[in-house]
Amino acid sequence: MTNILSTASADPAPAAGLRGTWHHMATHLTRLVPHDALALIDRIGIGAIFFLSGRTKVEGWLTVTQGTYALFRDEYKLPLIPVEVAAHAAAWAEHLFPLLLFLGLFTRISALALLGMTLVIQVFVYPDAWPTHLSWAGLLLYLVGRGAGSLSLDRLFRLR
Repeated sequence: MTNILSTASADPAPAAGLRGTWHHMATHLTRLVPHDALALIDRIGIGAIFFLSGRTKVEGWLTVTQGTYALFRDEYKLPLIPVEVAAHAAAWAEHLFPLLLFLGLFTRISALALLGMTLVIQVFVYPDAWPTHLSWAGLLLYLVGRGAGSLSLDRLFRLR
């Protein structure tokens, strides 16, 4: 009896027609983009979203604006957290964690923190914005699971 595993090819038989052509092209394209490039693009993309949001909450470097306090008091209305604490925590988090992502330093922890922030935004602030939050979660989960890649300070300092 022949061992099926030893005689099977690595790639399944290609599908015929347009579907087969698309599958073949997609397979080869995904092999062209390594994890290191995907991780770098994810770090910059999701980091920019949060960093730019953080910049709208402050004047200068990190002076929280009166408009930010009003936003947390009137629109966000987070339960259990005083407005002043929430405004400062959000402003700091939206600056610190994206900067760490840009550097690729403590990437998994930073992505996890931003994932937690995304969950809070989804549940308590904008529950109807789930498509946006789901796309953020997808990028952040990739970084939590796979790490920053070789183009990072995590790799330089051998941090996992």
